[in-house]
Amino acid sequence: GVPIITGDTKVVERGKADGVFISTAGVGMVPAGLDLRSDAARPGDVVIVSGSIGDHGVAVMSKRENLEFDTGIVSDSAALHGLVAGMVEAAGAAIRLMRDPTRGGLAATLNEIANASKVGFRIDEEAIPIKPEVAAACEFLGLDPLNVANEGKLVAVVAPEAADAMLAVMRAHPLGREAALVGHVVADDDCFVQMATSFGGGRIVDWLSGEQLPRIC
Repeated sequence: GVPIITGDTKVVERGKADGVFISTAGVGMVPAGLDLRSDAARPGDVVIVSGSIGDHGVAVMSKRENLEFDTGIVSDSAALHGLVAGMVEAAGAAIRLMRDPTRGGLAATLNEIANASKVGFRIDEEAIPIKPEVAAACEFLGLDPLNVANEGKLVAVVAPEAADAMLAVMRAHPLGREAALVGHVVADDDCFVQMATSFGGGRIVDWLSGEQLPRIC
């Protein structure tokens, strides 16, 4: 009879869960007027990421696979409650939803939202912040940065009229200095995430099939 109000799961390879996993969760009250749901994205809304993507996954891969790069790549793990509080104060009900692009990266997050909201996304490759060293590492490893895990970043879908105010508030916070508007929501019965590439073409951004490299979380 006790309601389960929050929880977390950890996905590991069979036989690899031989350590200790510590999971924490914060519980609080939702501010009045705020309704964040995965099915709330609407055509015309904009997509904002709080900073560069792929940092965490590449940092983990480089350590686990003993890869050395000229420039150190550091995990982006961070507590985002302060950034989120500022975003809520600035935009309130204009925020449709917020998500953490962890397992599966930005690509999986946008596909999940698209399927839940029954919409599509159009994103711009050149607008997505990716550090040069992360892009180089992904190219070397044959990975797509859009599929790489993040820990200290968020994705927000916001009403278009609130986009400028949202970006200003995010960029004023240490954890949102590289925030960028990377695309927008469109009507699409197929729920596709499509990207305009830096070469002037386009491609479908699909779910990641399988693991990019072993033991990456």
